[in-house]
Amino acid sequence: MSMLPEAKLDILLAHHASLEAQLLGQMNSESYVRITRELAELNPLINAVKAYRATNAEIAGIDALIADPATEPDMRGMAEAEREMLQARSVELAQQIRVALLPKDAMDERNVVLEIRAGTGGDEAALFAGDLFRMYERFAALQGWKVEVISASEGTMGGFKEIIAEVQGRGAFAKLKFESGVHRVQRVPDTETQGRIHTSAATVAVLPEVEEVDVDIKSDDLRIETMRSQGAGGQHVNKTESAIRITHIPTGIVVSMQDSRSQHKNRASAMNILRSRIYDAERQRIDAARSADRREKVGSGDRSERIRTYNFPQGRVTDHRINLTLYKLPQVIAGEALGELVDALTTEHQAAQLAAQGAAA
Repeated sequence: MSMLPEAKLDILLAHHASLEAQLLGQMNSESYVRITRELAELNPLINAVKAYRATNAEIAGIDALIADPATEPDMRGMAEAEREMLQARSVELAQQIRVALLPKDAMDERNVVLEIRAGTGGDEAALFAGDLFRMYERFAALQGWKVEVISASEGTMGGFKEIIAEVQGRGAFAKLKFESGVHRVQRVPDTETQGRIHTSAATVAVLPEVEEVDVDIKSDDLRIETMRSQGAGGQHVNKTESAIRITHIPTGIVVSMQDSRSQHKNRASAMNILRSRIYDAERQRIDAARSADRREKVGSGDRSERIRTYNFPQGRVTDHRINLTLYKLPQVIAGEALGELVDALTTEHQAAQLAAQGAAA
């Protein structure tokens, strides 16, 4: 186990103390919000560092007691037992610190644009897409997040051919980013009279919500078309050209939006999704180049990769990237046990990052 970067930890402790001192002085509300937010992010690491150093100080004191010839045998035995416990605690805290020091994804704290599309399987795939959306909706509610549907195209038997929603909440992207990929379901559809198991699929894309400053989109690169909304919506939408289609010419990315009666709202929603898709496409390109020589199972962002299977007859969910199977499918689909998969994927990703750091050291 490699040593911790003590000099870097000293700098972080000094910076944390400086931020706390600033809070005691006069400042405007903007500075107050910025400093309290930074402190909230630093606190877990600082607490771990302080506990780690206090534990090591205790170990040094016990080592001196054990080494002292005047220490009685009974006392030495108790000291050795306590040292063993403290040593285990020190190792645990050191690992916490290493994980906390890993480079943060700049988008981790952002809201999410969640896109779910029915794949192979017809009506059953649309129903499964609906199940996935409700799973994420319930999981989001458990995190205290808000889910707002931006656009939805319903299936003929229920569910969704496609649904796009915004998940609003701190750290939404950090938790959901490994959900991107092909989700497969194996079950007997309600319409199946022979009791045969069908396999269907839906594609999930989790994109960080991107601000204008994150992606530079030139107006000359856009082709914007307006048209009358199709389908349900009453007489009003059929009389006005409220639907919008925006094409980003350099990348060929197209976003269509017609859910609102307001052309301005449709345009704003379309631009929001376009920014996220352009950012995500560039992110995938960079990740692909970076992992050309080493294929990471988690976080590759490959939309065509089958990442998870939901097998209803066996009541199991298997994540193929980390070979994890949970025999609690109802709880996962209900959003309650999805956190177990999310946490396992995050841990695996952190382990890969730590291993990469160790190899580079």
